[in-house]
Amino acid sequence: MHGLMQHQPLLIANLIEHAARHHSDGEIVSRRVEGDIHRYTYKQQAERARQLAQALDQEGLELGQRVATIAWNGYRHMELYFGVSGSGRVLHTINPRLHPEQIAWIINHAEDAIVCFDLTFVPLVQAVHAHCPAVKKWVLMTDAAHVPADTGIAGLENYEDWIAGHPIRYDWPALDENTASSMCYTSGTTGHPKAALYSHRSTVLHSYGIITPDVMSLSASDAILPVVPMFHVNAWGTPYAAAATGCKVVFPGPAMDGKSLYELIEAESVTMAAGVPTIWQMLLGHVQPNNLRFSTLNRTVIGGSACPPAMIDAFEKQLGVQVLHAWGMTEMSPLGTLGRLKNKHLKLSEAERFKLLQKQGRAVFGVDMKIVDSNGEELPWDGKTPGDLLVRGPWILAKYFKMEDSDPLVYDAQGRGWFPTGDVATIDPDGFMQITDRSKDVIKSGGEWISSIDVENIAMGHPAVAMAACIGMPHPKWDERPILVVALKPGEDVSKEQLLAFYEGKLAKWQIPDDVVFVDAIPLGATGKMLKTRIRELLQGYRLPTA
Repeated sequence: MHGLMQHQPLLIANLIEHAARHHSDGEIVSRRVEGDIHRYTYKQQAERARQLAQALDQEGLELGQRVATIAWNGYRHMELYFGVSGSGRVLHTINPRLHPEQIAWIINHAEDAIVCFDLTFVPLVQAVHAHCPAVKKWVLMTDAAHVPADTGIAGLENYEDWIAGHPIRYDWPALDENTASSMCYTSGTTGHPKAALYSHRSTVLHSYGIITPDVMSLSASDAILPVVPMFHVNAWGTPYAAAATGCKVVFPGPAMDGKSLYELIEAESVTMAAGVPTIWQMLLGHVQPNNLRFSTLNRTVIGGSACPPAMIDAFEKQLGVQVLHAWGMTEMSPLGTLGRLKNKHLKLSEAERFKLLQKQGRAVFGVDMKIVDSNGEELPWDGKTPGDLLVRGPWILAKYFKMEDSDPLVYDAQGRGWFPTGDVATIDPDGFMQITDRSKDVIKSGGEWISSIDVENIAMGHPAVAMAACIGMPHPKWDERPILVVALKPGEDVSKEQLLAFYEGKLAKWQIPDDVVFVDAIPLGATGKMLKTRIRELLQGYRLPTA
């Protein structure tokens, strides 16, 4: 017997139409590449998204064809989120921090028909456009007054002229909710990047997950600042979740420095912000020395890589901002876990609660997870035993785009497919998961595992340290031993001996690094994560002093 409910497919166009109808005057504020602050409403955004959809129709794009973006966080980019996917095409956000050759490869692999890009990236597009012959149109996301005189990009059109003249009314197609909606490529630190292809259904379900109280607790009373780029897993899905709730959205555009972010947060009364640790490190680097405080910001979601305990402590104890420690992946849309306490934990001491909140958190409804050993046997949730982390759920990847003949999943005895995350983790009896390492970065010394993340987090607690990476180096007796690679804050000075002494009482002696290597800067990848492969390349020929 079937239930007797209406059948309404879960579609991305429904999100913007809901916002336009029920939150028509909800505000969307953007710092533009052109230099000014732009403001308009959800009603106006929906109208422009409909105009955009008709511009795509006029171009003759078929359902499923890809429209790429190379752009900062802003209102035009958000219009593309809804106008492209809502009309049945696939939005493809491209990370502009990748190498031009890699960007050209991605555009060709995705078979992008149209590429829309911000003014900042004119030189980048000039470098790649000749290598992307299948692209039908290049659209500069500005108006005619700001188009450079001679770009050398044949057939270039500006965004405002492209969508202008089309009616503000549009009948969104009645799509199957499993229709592809958007795609994001992995960072591709080894080999070519791979593409996760999301559906309307997965995206809308993911939005429901985001707005729940145990995740971002997003509501119409919030003003959200997505600092995480819209080219990084769709800004963690926040533009969709914002439309679902009608909350105010504040986009930072290209100005991602600590001073600019602080001023925008204060000027627009931002209540919630989301970003990676490297961004918040810059924000703290502006706020703390200037003895500043936040008047409205009450919580921030930090993910993308492990958040150092010192950063959580600074936000919560010094600035009164709750840190929501999150974990996910491109292949997971990206939401996986988030650190929210259970009722039973409210009676714990402050130190015990803080220890729990340093973990990556509990699985959101819609995500199942487990840890397994090298034989695929499930390991206990005791908070101590590490294993390979596997996940499954309705917004988690089943196959990669154009790799349908290969199956990335591993299967259990019941035939259920689980995605291997590549992370090593523990899970405690209350379901709190903690990443102890990437499987490729784990350090095995004398048969025992050493968590590089634990070593890095302690170093980040030292007042002189700006960033720290821990990697394993070959050792004739112990297989591997950890060393610490450190970039210091400007004007700070600390010796190797002082840093190693900082570990005393915080780690077992055998887990303390054997050496410290000082560098000017830790190499970062396109999404702000440390590039340990690059660090190892820089340390070619290095020998442990204890070897």
